[in-house]
Amino acid sequence: MTTSTRYALLLRGINVGGPRRVPMAELRSVLAGLGHTGVRTYLQSGNAFFTTVSGDGEDALATAIERALEGHFGFRVPCLVRGGPYLRAVVDACPFPAGELQPKQLHVTYFSAPVTADRFAALGRDTYLPEEFRVGDRALYLYAPDGLGRSRLADALARPAVVEGLVATTRNWNTVLKLAEMAQHTDG
Repeated sequence: MTTSTRYALLLRGINVGGPRRVPMAELRSVLAGLGHTGVRTYLQSGNAFFTTVSGDGEDALATAIERALEGHFGFRVPCLVRGGPYLRAVVDACPFPAGELQPKQLHVTYFSAPVTADRFAALGRDTYLPEEFRVGDRALYLYAPDGLGRSRLADALARPAVVEGLVATTRNWNTVLKLAEMAQHTDG
């Protein structure tokens, strides 16, 4: 018996202006062309869902999708692939009172590999208060009371020296919740 697994695909740095346009219909076509089924997209910022019978792990799937997207669009699109149980665990492990905050105040940055608080030690957390962050499982939770667009801490956390060697992509809390929900659904 072949088992299928549902995944979320998170693309980094597309459709935010400039030449890195990835139309969602084309993204769905590329994923279907790789043999994935139940392909759906969410928003224009690079969130997709698919089911696969491939026994490949998340990293291997991300690498194959990155290659296919580069072949199709002509530029590299960093990707993360995450399963529904992981995405649900990220929601459940939120160290901030998500239910008491506006979704624009809470964000999650997903990383391609585990990170520790040591990676961010040089930032001087007190400098950014009331903004703050906590490290989770291949994720970072960011509380930005004035939103991401005005967050000095978000800018500091995204510096190349801080995220060196990682694929990192950030989603607001509404999207974090939707990712966890949609990655649970199966075909049909």
